[in-house]
Parts: sequence; C-alpha cells; structure tokens
Amino acid sequence: MDIDGTADVDENSGADKNKGKCKLNVGSQSLGYRRDYMEVLSPLKNGVVVDWNIVDNIWDHALRECLLVDPKERPMLLAEPCSNTQEQREFCQQAAELMYEKYKVPALFLAKNAVLTSFASGRATSLVIDSGGGSTTDVPVLDGYVLQKREHILTFL
Repeated sequence: MDIDGTADVDENSGADKNKGKCKLNVGSQSLGYRRDYMEVLSPLKNGVVVDWNIVDNIWDHALRECLLVDPKERPMLLAEPCSNTQEQREFCQQAAELMYEKYKVPALFLAKNAVLTSFASGRATSLVIDSGGGSTTDVPVLDGYVLQKREHILTFL
C-alpha cells in the first residue's frame, strides 16, 4: 500500500526524496520478492513501539488478510508484559485508541501475559516462568492478579 510520508533512503541511492510517498509492504510473502531500495523495519525498539503507523498496518494486515475477520464484529484481547514501565504503559493507551477509533471494536480487554498464561493452564493462582527471547522472568499470580512486590512471593509459595 502507498502511504504518505518520506522514506528513509540513503543519499547515495539516487531515490527521489521529494516524492513524499513510500510503499509499505506488510506480511511474510512481501519479503519473498527483491525490490530496489527496500528496507525491513520493525515498529519496536527496546520493547517500546516507536512507529505506530507500521503497527497499524501490521494489525490491519493480520486482521483483514490473515484472520479474515471484521474488527467491528469481534472484541479484542491485548496482552502486555508484567514488567512494563510507565513509559511502556503508554502503549496501552495508544493501542486502545487505535482499536476503538480506527477498527471500531465493540470491546477491548488488556491483560498481563502471566495472568493469561495462568488462566490458560486452568489456574487462577500460579507461578509463571517465561523463558525465551534472551530473558527469563518469573511472575507470581494470585487469584488472577500479578503480585508486583517481591516480598509477597514468600507468602505465596
């Protein structure tokens, strides 16, 4: 899809920076074709969303092309890490704004990853150990709530 904005291209590439449009290809099949001046971008930097336009296009592709659903007809569930800082919590506000205003979802629920993992195993109370992606975290969940303060772990166990 064509989007407004200037593409970040190298000065020596000879591309016309004054066009004001760049082509955004979303999806794994788009990577299968060679394109001149193509750049693979991630909307995340250090776990924080830095480009909401790319996130919007990824969600649009996932909902409409991969899942083949109309977001207006489905409630959405978004998961967030338990260790989010206040800066990272702004993601939740912007994600909710995007879901309600653009996709017109009827309902939105935001949950912590550890709580969803605990409920998926059929338990409201558990110790969730998540290992992968270069880090390992352990999160105590008590009655569906994440225990934030670590001194509660002794009473939990």
